[in-house]
Amino acid sequence: MSQEAAVAERERTVEDLTATLGDYLDSGRINQVRRAYYYAEQAHEGQMRRSGERYITHPLAVATILAEMKLDHQSLMAAMLHDVIEDTGIPKDALSEQFGESVADLVDGVSKLTQIEFRSRAEAQAENFQKMTLAMARDIRVIIVKLADRLHNMRTLGPMPYEKRQRIANETLDIYAPIANRLGMHRVCTELEDLGFASLYPMRAKYISKAVTKLRGSHREIIDDIRGKLQDKLQERGLPGRIVGREKHLNSIYNKMKFRHKSFHEIMDVYAFRIITDTEDDCYRILGAVHSLYKPLPGRFKDYIAMPKANGYQSLHTTLFGMHVNIEIQIRTEEMEQIANDGIAAHWMYKHDQSPVSSANQQRVDRWVQGLMDMRERADDSLEFIEHVKTDLFPDEIYVFTPKGKILELPTGATPVDFAYAIHTDIGNACVACRINRNLGSLSQPLQSGQTVEVITAPNARPNPAWLSFVVTGKARSSIRHALKLQRRTESVQLGKTLLKKSLHGFGQKLSELGQEQVSAVVSHNQVASFDDLLSEIGLGNRMAYLIARQLVAGEAGAETSSLDVGTLSGEGDRKGSPVTIRGTEGLLVRFANCCKPIPGDPVVGVMDSGHGLVIHSDTCSRLPESTEDRAHLTHLKWAKDITDEFSVELRVELERQRGVIAEVANAVAMADGNIERINVEEQNARLSIVSLVVHVNGRRHLARVMRRVRNIRAVTHISRVRY
Repeated sequence: MSQEAAVAERERTVEDLTATLGDYLDSGRINQVRRAYYYAEQAHEGQMRRSGERYITHPLAVATILAEMKLDHQSLMAAMLHDVIEDTGIPKDALSEQFGESVADLVDGVSKLTQIEFRSRAEAQAENFQKMTLAMARDIRVIIVKLADRLHNMRTLGPMPYEKRQRIANETLDIYAPIANRLGMHRVCTELEDLGFASLYPMRAKYISKAVTKLRGSHREIIDDIRGKLQDKLQERGLPGRIVGREKHLNSIYNKMKFRHKSFHEIMDVYAFRIITDTEDDCYRILGAVHSLYKPLPGRFKDYIAMPKANGYQSLHTTLFGMHVNIEIQIRTEEMEQIANDGIAAHWMYKHDQSPVSSANQQRVDRWVQGLMDMRERADDSLEFIEHVKTDLFPDEIYVFTPKGKILELPTGATPVDFAYAIHTDIGNACVACRINRNLGSLSQPLQSGQTVEVITAPNARPNPAWLSFVVTGKARSSIRHALKLQRRTESVQLGKTLLKKSLHGFGQKLSELGQEQVSAVVSHNQVASFDDLLSEIGLGNRMAYLIARQLVAGEAGAETSSLDVGTLSGEGDRKGSPVTIRGTEGLLVRFANCCKPIPGDPVVGVMDSGHGLVIHSDTCSRLPESTEDRAHLTHLKWAKDITDEFSVELRVELERQRGVIAEVANAVAMADGNIERINVEEQNARLSIVSLVVHVNGRRHLARVMRRVRNIRAVTHISRVRY
């Protein structure tokens, strides 16, 4: 081809694009897109694709994909220029000068996403996903341009080396196709999935494709017959609607065969049609018409018009049985069809120089991206962030109602706690109970579509760490972890302060009397950022309160801990201080040992567990150290006077075997105002049984009352408290 012919060919291609743009853009904006094309052509001069084509064919193809979705002129300009910064060395400032800041920002955002390689290490993958989230939050068009770029790259993947093809295909299936789905861009999502599948498994894709073509040919008569009957029924009722066959996608067929264990013929024996009509009202009328023609299968009807999917998808779905086969039908309006295919891109309308017109779908996407940003801020690291995001990228929704009738979309398996966090983080953090359809329900039970959920909150409530074992949404999981981290920090500082005050008391000093210079010197010596960090370390059990107190009292940060005499610790330090008072409700960093299960009234001591805070043992517990040297490290404690909380105690009851005696024991515990947590028969012979009881009591006096009631049962021969 001569140079003149090549130029003419490129001109014709640009003219094809401008003809498409003429349907929805004015001439001024079309000329801006054309100018961006010529700028990119000049910038990429001499660069070739691996296929041998001039590089400019790629940006032009990306812009054409976006033009088919009717995207705005700035997105198309960014598509033309998206590789200029990375591949030609032209700086962002130069683009900003030529085409404006918005276009330059879009190009910069897409360039940064292009540099991401998700398939390196897990940490790098997660880190890069955070960058992608940031780019989406600034301007959602960045990811739309990137998806079009990825789609054209997938269409032209052939000439790439095998390893690179595998990496790009995996990346497409793991990240880009799910994002396209989350943005409602069904057409892009399914093509990315099919191209990714064909690249990873070429032989399987070829086999399934051949089988589909062959089957479609043999079923042509049945398909035409069903289509004819549906058309006749619509005409008979005077309902507008065009009927199109719905192709099954290769990746979808493969996944159903692999994960749902369905045979190829089971999948293909379902005949799928889409009926596209004018109005929402027509959709419901057509539903009635097709139900009068064929019998609907129970439980297979879904109304996504009244309750749209999280990505904005709307349609009526029904499955019918007729002509000895199952017939799947989707009914929707032209607008719903466009949204189903192009998602967020379908809403990108511009009026003169104003911002895009807001829409319900736009707001959904904004909420999702904002949710990602919130999770990003709360996550400790990028791996934790991507763990939270995974559920949001692969949603299978249920729809539940607030008491005021507002609909919330949640992933399948979501619980009332997920619901509470979906309303607001503060509601989730303060949640204590819930009502489901006006009846009290469990916070851990999975919700069902159609339920009305009411969250009950309390002013001083805090998230329960156990919630992490059953919540499913990223927002709930990240919010709970964030709240627990803050709670843990507050409690560790408070506990550290209490322990340090006690140690200082042993030296005849008060914390409030220490000079700022003394405190700063000790903070610096211990290589922590602040005094609160030092207190937190003490509370977590990572540093000994006595050693820090000694440094503070000595007035020199260099007080060497290696020369410390343990006798000094017990004699001059902790022993002289008054015991630390405990209430039993200290939170995450004070817990009661399972071995001896101490209760109010028992003499108790504390053992600092490095990184986890204080563990409270009965001072007669067999697991405590025996040597004087080791016991010197224990923290001496005393109980507060007004404790009302319940504590677990294990009892061993020997009794004679009689009918109904276990019920009698349970009744005796209840009569003494005790609660049974667990009861089981450990051993038995023909005459005697040994029963293990775990009961909740609020102190030694209460325990004595419970044991007296049980001992008074005639069949009971012995009762004792179990301590390991």
